[in-house]
Amino acid sequence: MIIEIKGVQFVNKGAELMMHAIIQQMKVRWPKAEFVLLPHNHSPYYDRVNVGSLQKFNFRKNTLDLNFISYLIPSKVRNYLKKSYGIVLESDVDVILDASGFAYSDKWGSLLIKQMSKEVLRYNKHNKKYIFMPQAFGPFTNASDKNLLKASFPKADLIFAREKTSFDYVHEFSKQNLKMSPDFTNLVKGVIPDYYKEGDKKIVIIPNNNMMNNKNDNLLWARNYINVLSNAVKAIKNLGYEPVLLNHEGKLDGDICKTVKNNIGDSNLEIITEGDPLKVKGIIGASAALVSSRFHGCVSALCQGIPCLGTSWSHKYERLFEDYGREKFLLTPEMTIEQIQLLLEECMNKNTTEFEAYNEKIQELKKDSEKMWDEISIILDK
Repeated sequence: MIIEIKGVQFVNKGAELMMHAIIQQMKVRWPKAEFVLLPHNHSPYYDRVNVGSLQKFNFRKNTLDLNFISYLIPSKVRNYLKKSYGIVLESDVDVILDASGFAYSDKWGSLLIKQMSKEVLRYNKHNKKYIFMPQAFGPFTNASDKNLLKASFPKADLIFAREKTSFDYVHEFSKQNLKMSPDFTNLVKGVIPDYYKEGDKKIVIIPNNNMMNNKNDNLLWARNYINVLSNAVKAIKNLGYEPVLLNHEGKLDGDICKTVKNNIGDSNLEIITEGDPLKVKGIIGASAALVSSRFHGCVSALCQGIPCLGTSWSHKYERLFEDYGREKFLLTPEMTIEQIQLLLEECMNKNTTEFEAYNEKIQELKKDSEKMWDEISIILDK
């Protein structure tokens, strides 16, 4: 069995963590299966090779999709390409596990929806499996997109919405194959890097450039985001902890880290850029608390019982914090140093019945993720 892990990459650490989560489950549930990753700018050849991926040749560019050609190529030729060069075509793939995270929505335009819809219909035609891993969906207001989704979503084998809002957006188009399950990286264990010492004295801050661009409907964030992060740094210092900036995705987030550091005027303010998502999760798990604008940064804290303040540019953040019973711990764009400090103190207080309920929720959501994998196993083991 060849499984394509779709929608993952090596720049966004959350996307890469989802890839590792799938690979870990594959090794346990389908040890003889092989997997393939699609090449693109954020998924270069050597990174794909390093994780043991086959190489997929894709007959698609933007809206032009010629992957139907792969079904016309003789199996002898395809077997030669796979055995000699590790190259596979769509016709070789048995299953797509779509772990796009948040790709199908008005916020990202129509192209990804068009590409996905064609792929789902083609896989269904050829008796292949297409499963949407737990992810955020919607909103969908474009009439053309809605027609595509009405045709394609019902043809998928399973669709896991990550929360109720996404579930409702998909429910308009498909019902029988639609389920709800939390983010599945909650089962992945982090690795603490050797260089990260005395994490219990540190509080990590993770920025996100999407907080400041046109994907965020709350325009106050574009004006106030740097100030809020700077206020968080000062609040952390006031509480006697060491603030640490962590770049969770690429140059744009790295630039925000540098801007905050310059804004604070503290040359000793540490900026960590860690390429291994398992170590990123390890850093978060070893810290006293987290202030995060990255979704999987928040998940990595929440699922480990690490006190976490978040920000939001999409419904997925509100729903995530609600899932863990921590919805009061989302920052707003006009919060002062004092307000952030008080909220952080409350968040870090573990001697409350609320925190006990939070720990129970962590275990419940992990069981939900295990159940999700069991449901996928039923489909793939047929």
